[in-house]
Amino acid sequence: MPRTHANARFERRTEVTAESPTLIVGMPENGVVGSIAVEQITEQLELQHEGNIVSETFPPVATFGEGRVRDLVRVYAGTDPDVVVPHCDIALSPQANADLAACVVNDLAADYDRAIVLAAVPAQTEEQVGEVTGVVTSEAAENELRTAGVELDSSVGFIGGASGAVLNDCYHASVPTTALIVKAHPFLPDPQAAKAVIEKALEPLVDFDIDTKRLDEQADEIRRRMEQVAQHFESVQSGGEQYLGEDTSMYQ
Repeated sequence: MPRTHANARFERRTEVTAESPTLIVGMPENGVVGSIAVEQITEQLELQHEGNIVSETFPPVATFGEGRVRDLVRVYAGTDPDVVVPHCDIALSPQANADLAACVVNDLAADYDRAIVLAAVPAQTEEQVGEVTGVVTSEAAENELRTAGVELDSSVGFIGGASGAVLNDCYHASVPTTALIVKAHPFLPDPQAAKAVIEKALEPLVDFDIDTKRLDEQADEIRRRMEQVAQHFESVQSGGEQYLGEDTSMYQ
């Protein structure tokens, strides 16, 4: 069973009538890849701000964008295609990650049919950046992954942070879920890894078209904008890894 979430709740702002949507989770973790990817998806699909997730365990900070203060964790949704996309502006503590994940599964479960979690891992070499594999919670998710042309990850390991917490709770709630593991720059925001996971995996899995040229054209701007988020993630991790494979020489 998924965890309870007395410390977190979903506050709905508007009703988006998506039928059996896909939950897409991208968090500010390694290379800020998840955040970069879901930002592009939200902007280009013109998703609506459906509500916010609030919790006593979230840090007492004020985040902002485009000159406006906003909630730390926001939920966006749309109907072309049917998707639900949470956004989180900074990395959270382990307890906050657990509360966030439980709220996503327990409060939003009626809103989605399956889940896709983006999990970036540090690449050892430049050539590895953008490599994408997947892990799944069910046979149905595995079939979808194979149809999309994405290989199952062959190593043994774990996914941590908010991404891992959501994946774990989806697994225990029997939500068909795919985690897309993409290799990214170990220290800097990585728009190229975000581009790779969108093109190689998200587009065929969700059947939408995202203009990834922006990630090439605006790469320097994105890195500057996301640098503080990446530094905060590193401080939260305190040298830990989000995902450890059997071949640990691959990760720094």
